[in-house]
Amino acid sequence: MTDAPAPQRVPLRQTWPDEFVARYRAAGHWRGETFPGFLRARAHAFADDVAVVGGETRLTYGRLWAEAERIGAGLLARGLAPGDRVVVQLGNLPAFVAVVCGLFRAGLVPVYALPAHRLTEVAHFARTSGASAYVCGERYETFDYRSLARELQAAVPAVRHVVVAGDAGEFVALDALDGPREALPGDPDPQSVAFLQISGGSTGLSKLIPRTHDDYIYSFRASNDLCGIGRDSVYMVALPAAHNFPMSSPGFFGALYAGARVVLSPGPGPDAAFPLIARERVTCVGLVPPLALLWADAASRTTHDLSSLQVLQVGGAKLVPEAARRVVAGLGCRLQQVFGMAEGLVNYTRLDDPDDLVLTTQGRPISPDDEVRVVDDQDRPVPDGEVGHLLTRGPYTIRAYHDDDAANARAFTDDGFYRTGDMVQRLPGGYLVVQGRATDHINRAGEKISAEEIEDHLLAHPQVFDAAVVSMPDDFLGERSCAFVIPGDARPRPAELKAWVRGRGLAAFKVPDQIVFVDAFETTAVGKVSRRELRAQLRARFLAEQEAR
Repeated sequence: MTDAPAPQRVPLRQTWPDEFVARYRAAGHWRGETFPGFLRARAHAFADDVAVVGGETRLTYGRLWAEAERIGAGLLARGLAPGDRVVVQLGNLPAFVAVVCGLFRAGLVPVYALPAHRLTEVAHFARTSGASAYVCGERYETFDYRSLARELQAAVPAVRHVVVAGDAGEFVALDALDGPREALPGDPDPQSVAFLQISGGSTGLSKLIPRTHDDYIYSFRASNDLCGIGRDSVYMVALPAAHNFPMSSPGFFGALYAGARVVLSPGPGPDAAFPLIARERVTCVGLVPPLALLWADAASRTTHDLSSLQVLQVGGAKLVPEAARRVVAGLGCRLQQVFGMAEGLVNYTRLDDPDDLVLTTQGRPISPDDEVRVVDDQDRPVPDGEVGHLLTRGPYTIRAYHDDDAANARAFTDDGFYRTGDMVQRLPGGYLVVQGRATDHINRAGEKISAEEIEDHLLAHPQVFDAAVVSMPDDFLGERSCAFVIPGDARPRPAELKAWVRGRGLAAFKVPDQIVFVDAFETTAVGKVSRRELRAQLRARFLAEQEAR
């Protein structure tokens, strides 16, 4: 602990107009529940049932609540006070769930960081949130987070407390935390901010997203109904647990709310996850598209019993139809497409939807009070079936980022709609087909090309394992298209792939101008294809080639 002064903090708030508050309460979306309230109730109702499995650790609901009280009381005894913000950076460990629950119990506010984040990102989260503490693991995979903690305290002196799960060195050990339980506060206001998430944008440092108890609990409570999660479910967290998808769609919070079991996989690959699926009889898991393809391919060769798996959710990025067909064929369980964002709106294909909707759409919104607008560049509504910008507001979609007036002015309309940045088609029945991010469209001599559309056609080729289509600058056309392709067992010739796309009945301008074969894609911390990085690599290569001539 240092003698640095307490941070100057901007108040945390997420506010809906009174008329919307009344509407959402009357509809039963907001029930006045809180995180400590529901966790306490589950601990009392299912005390001896296993809540969380990670490695050799198995926490019952009763033990999880006891750990939450110990950790929460221990943090208050160390000098933290209800309302303080705490950056949490832990991998897929039981300690992550226990720490987050402990912060809720103590009235502290988690600020989620992903394991892949380093000093630049973590210091940004700490400064922007006004955090006074940092909780991390000793190490995760090969990285030692204690070194990051030292750098963080030097860069952000307001971070006065560091707690480490494992060998803490000069810091406070998580296992050593304890304090008087009577110092723990009562349950918070359901409309207060429960935690700060990070935005999932691919450019710049992430914005902070304040989520309230009422709005977030509604999102995963309603998701449970749409995803078939009940007490007998076993939900696997394969993606980083701090990401919104495995946290709330329905995620481990949804599973805990249902009294189900949560299984934490140390990594997202088949080698780590498949043995756990077989051992714990996992019924549901969420993946991003590249991982879903990898799992489907590996399933044909595994000796592990995957027969318990009932629902594979795929989200985080669009799963194009050809990839969806591969996933269904490879894993043999029900596919559920998920399209959502940490800012709020989540769409699901329903478990009883016909195959054509499951394979070709990204679902429809959770709530009857999710309002969706699809508009052109001038914010004018477009007819169903036409591509436009997705705007939304509703009972679990935020009205503002934390302490970022410029971002709020760009991201929200005057009447409270959030500009998602996604391009979609809305079909009859409210189902959405994602056409990519607004910035993922390639403007080739005035013709707009959807990267996802071309990727879908490339993925239909038997020797294409995965593909990502990006733009590159062109003096004559403005932008040209380039397809990065991960080949299958045999590498096709570029001319063959171009002929394949052309032969599928597409306009000539949609045929990729250039094809580059790669072994793997650059990805974000949660496994999404980072088109920003791919574009940067391509431009760098293009400029280098020009200079070499």
